[in-house]
Amino acid sequence: MTLPIIIDTDPGVDDAMAILYALAAPEVDLIGLTSVYGNVPGALAAANALRLVELAGADIPVAVGADGPRVQAPVGDATHVHGPAGFGTVSLPEPTRLADPRSAPQFLAENCAARPGEVTIVAVGPLTNLAAALDATPGIASTVRSVIVMGGAVRCGGNVTPYAEANIWQDPHAAERVFGADWPVTLVGLDVTERITCTAADLLPMVSASPRTGAFLAEAAEFYFDFHRRTAEIDGCHLHDPAAVIAAHAPELFTTHAAPLAVTLDGEAVGQTREAPSGRPVEICLDADIEGVRAQFLCALHAGWLP
Repeated sequence: MTLPIIIDTDPGVDDAMAILYALAAPEVDLIGLTSVYGNVPGALAAANALRLVELAGADIPVAVGADGPRVQAPVGDATHVHGPAGFGTVSLPEPTRLADPRSAPQFLAENCAARPGEVTIVAVGPLTNLAAALDATPGIASTVRSVIVMGGAVRCGGNVTPYAEANIWQDPHAAERVFGADWPVTLVGLDVTERITCTAADLLPMVSASPRTGAFLAEAAEFYFDFHRRTAEIDGCHLHDPAAVIAAHAPELFTTHAAPLAVTLDGEAVGQTREAPSGRPVEICLDADIEGVRAQFLCALHAGWLP
């Protein structure tokens, strides 16, 4: 039995890795994407999501979401990490298909309501769309199966400031809303994802197994690998977003700790996620079977289930 998921995404090289993994993994039923600003501006995120599903020959909808945070001023994108158009130096053709007519919050709410208790939302960008869905349709909290958030740094430092991880830093007010809502949330943050890596050599088997998507991902990832070589001194990259998708369908690979989360909303430490003395508990991933997560990711992409 496959797990139906919606990925809320700001593509992004590691977003592309996560989306292609979800399309390839037999355990996952990717029923749609919702786009959000973050790694790239909002309009480009929507176009990139459409480009990815076309590249993979997937017949799934893409709903357009937020192009800026709820309260604070925009803090800028991460094209220095992911490349000027989000996929390193690769330029995919303009998408030929249209986005879903529904907004991202509406798409999330309607799909969860149509399959109550079945759909998992995997959010790998700023949490603006999820907060907006809670505002517009509070009942979504009782119809979703779970929410997996790639974000936060609870017992380690941040990756955009000493305190904050990028997705939470982009919209801390949205994160506070999502973490405090009455739905099950699992945080897959830097405490775990900065320990899970892949290399250019890891992607090479995908090039022969799935020539179209494999060649794209291997080329796009080179820019991302180069960023990590310069800034993290690793010969590869962290598997931030793929880890969140894997946590959705293989939670046994992750060790979690339940605690309420507080989010710093302003000042020097804006975007910091920290355990709070009270509030609704969130499952915080603090450890993982690192090789098991890597194996899940690479086995699916090496299997040749993508074009």
